[in-house]
Amino acid sequence: MRSISACFFFVLLIVCLLGSHANSSQEARLREFILSRRSSGSAFSAHDESASTATSRLRSEYSGTDQSAQKAADKITELPGQPGGVGFDQYSGYVTVDEESGRALFYYFVEAAHDAPAKPLLLWLNGGPGCSSVGYGAMIEIGPFRITSDNKTLSRNENAWNSEANVLFLESPAGVGFSYSNTSSDYGKSGDQRTADDAFVFLINWLERFPEYKARAFYISGESYAGHYVPQLATAILSHSIKSESGIINLRAILVGNAYLDDNKNTKGQIDYLWSHGVISDEVWANITKNCKFSLADGDACSDAMAAYDSGYISGYNIYAPVCIDQPNGNYYPSSNVPGIDPCSNYYIQAYMNNPLVQMAFHARTTEWSGCTNLHWKDAPVSMTPTIKWLLGLGLPVWLYSGDFDAVCPLTATRYSIADLELSVMEPWRPWTATREVGGYVQQYTGGLVLISVRGAGHQVPYFRPERALVLLRSFLKGTLPPYVVD
Repeated sequence: MRSISACFFFVLLIVCLLGSHANSSQEARLREFILSRRSSGSAFSAHDESASTATSRLRSEYSGTDQSAQKAADKITELPGQPGGVGFDQYSGYVTVDEESGRALFYYFVEAAHDAPAKPLLLWLNGGPGCSSVGYGAMIEIGPFRITSDNKTLSRNENAWNSEANVLFLESPAGVGFSYSNTSSDYGKSGDQRTADDAFVFLINWLERFPEYKARAFYISGESYAGHYVPQLATAILSHSIKSESGIINLRAILVGNAYLDDNKNTKGQIDYLWSHGVISDEVWANITKNCKFSLADGDACSDAMAAYDSGYISGYNIYAPVCIDQPNGNYYPSSNVPGIDPCSNYYIQAYMNNPLVQMAFHARTTEWSGCTNLHWKDAPVSMTPTIKWLLGLGLPVWLYSGDFDAVCPLTATRYSIADLELSVMEPWRPWTATREVGGYVQQYTGGLVLISVRGAGHQVPYFRPERALVLLRSFLKGTLPPYVVD
């Protein structure tokens, strides 16, 4: 009963921040996840089973396929509505991760715009769990194009991450986006462990298809529930390297934005963020902190305290951004005009990705594509801090960045989780700059952990503040803190 109460007050908190419009799908998926996995009580052990389970399947997935021929078949001629002057190669298609069940993951790969052979390989994962890295990560965040409001054409993203790296987008797990399984019961077995398993098998097989990237410096990045995905995939890679005494994948570091790291610390971080930003009153905040310990032990008194405020119709992803207004006749429009922010963009993604010509160009199966899918998640740890501590202990740099307008996985929550790591500060909190203004603040800890805030950004930092996100990426790939340029 206690676990139900705990998840109930979390759901109440998020519902108060959201309306029922198209752009709430990723937020909605996160709260659905919390509701289902809290009641199941299952967990994922961070660094034991994933790599060994995945390794046992690797060889069977090659199946004698001519990988070079498959790579040629995956090359994209041109995406519908694509602007002219594109000088980099694009690929997309499927990689089978389980032959027996017919489970296959869809990818979209864009090579670097300039000097691709000299640039690293970067994997991007969106969260949810159950949300599309192609629809969101590629098409409105870090990819080379953005979908315009006509639902048909693409514009160039001047701050695309393939200016700095060869970028690989993975729709994971099966059932998300274009990824699928021929065994329908697979969708009811989704969880953290299988997701890490399958992503590891995907990478090994993808590198057979693109062998020129086998020795390339490799980085894993993502946002939101990728606070689970990214560290767990890194764990699978490093665990395999330790057990096999060989490095199949040249993993250098990981990068996660507005990471969902700890159930209880995330809820506490949300409450403190909302109070400090004027969304809830002193009295409501005091009553919550009095009745909530932010643990599974919390009961009805905590739930009642959480329910005692009304934030109005704002977006949890950016509490200062406009929202999308849905009209009864099916039309929609932004509540206000802010340059670079279109809260109705989810409609454009949905229409474009369901265009049969687009699906054909992507080499995707005919699919009723959805940005997020409810996969009835089966396992996830309450906290990722033990996993991050393990990765840091092996010398893997971990960078966490946080848009400071996000109330879903806020900066305060990330700070609470970092405190649990009990690391010493190497370089204290200081500003960093982008285009000669403060882009945010940064602090470096012992062991290779870096925390960066991005000023004026919401949950999807590369969407809300693309220029600042690109400065951050450059610093990450160089392994140096973002610059502080003083006039």
